[in-house]
Amino acid sequence: MQTTEILGGAKAPWLTRPRVAVSLLFLLNGFVVGCWAPKIPEFAERLQLSKFELGLMILFFGIGSLVMMPVAGAQIAGRGSKFVVKVTAVLLLPMLILLSLVPDVWTGAAVLFLFGGFVGAMDVAMNANAVVVEKSMRRAIMSSCHAFWSLGGLIGSAIGGFLIGHWGVLIHAEVATVLAIVFLVAAWPIIFSDQPHPSEVKTKAKLPMTPLPWLLGVIALFCMVPEGAVLDWGALYLRQEFGATATLSGFAFAAFSLTMSIMRFAGDAVRDRFGAVNTLRVSTVIAIVGMLMAALSPDAALAIIGFALCGVGISNMVPIAFSAGGNIPGLQPGIGISVVTTLGYSGMLVAPSAIGFAAEHIGFSAVFLLLPLLLLIVLGFSGLARYADNGHESGH
Repeated sequence: MQTTEILGGAKAPWLTRPRVAVSLLFLLNGFVVGCWAPKIPEFAERLQLSKFELGLMILFFGIGSLVMMPVAGAQIAGRGSKFVVKVTAVLLLPMLILLSLVPDVWTGAAVLFLFGGFVGAMDVAMNANAVVVEKSMRRAIMSSCHAFWSLGGLIGSAIGGFLIGHWGVLIHAEVATVLAIVFLVAAWPIIFSDQPHPSEVKTKAKLPMTPLPWLLGVIALFCMVPEGAVLDWGALYLRQEFGATATLSGFAFAAFSLTMSIMRFAGDAVRDRFGAVNTLRVSTVIAIVGMLMAALSPDAALAIIGFALCGVGISNMVPIAFSAGGNIPGLQPGIGISVVTTLGYSGMLVAPSAIGFAAEHIGFSAVFLLLPLLLLIVLGFSGLARYADNGHESGH
């Protein structure tokens, strides 16, 4: 057990074994999700799905996540995040191969439900583990953990197209699974142990009745809706509003994801220096400015700069909300994290269809102009980010 690494009032070294382990878990989860993205066209062709039918199928992924996240939270309260993250990671490993073999729509829907469920459950468990590692180290690590998730997604999606194009979907799934196993084997013996006291389990495994975790969930939700909007609709916005080429429109996602990844690696040092509340407030203002710039831009180039600026802002908002959710006094980290992640990811699930519907009536520019209103609400609740600094020293 690594519980011996809790260092009283002093900060731990910048790099510890539990930090390496939880970073590898985030990398693994993001990598598997990234590997799924380039498989989607072949998956739709194999099952002869229309765009609408594919949208419904992908909805099963989201439903699986939303169903399994609260279950994971309750299990973490009873067994600890170490046990839950190991089980969910092992269950996640064969999913890419199964998705490559499904013969019909109903089997595909069932496997997608399980895939989303295990991704979501592991997401809750690894975020809960990151919270207790933060506490043990007395320094912020959540932003860099999410940066490793983004890095895993970029690696998975980048190698996926190449492998599928040269060797087919099954070989791609097998290679990806082997790499995922390597990540898990490396992390396995050094994952931080956080078993709660058995007497606490029954009272804390229920959904919390206090408003605090739900308010933090709203912060995560209102941060992730704009994130989903840029990722899903940014390229189409550039094409339809500015007549951008396919190559240029791709920079909407690229610029956003690049700045987000870079700033997530830098975010922990910023949070250690200035504290979670100040970091969240400045990040939110930057995100609002970036979104307004993209919405009001007269050309594609300035819109891309706006999306890049938006990535700078949004990058560390969700990690701070997750840290705060896992540090609520008197509440097991797994329960707080499960509430925040479930509400947050429900925004990513609902946002694409809702934004697409709204854009058909008022246009993408108007939609992007309205999204900063959600970020203003985050700004109003930003004082709650102080809970993210519980368990480690902030810089003020």
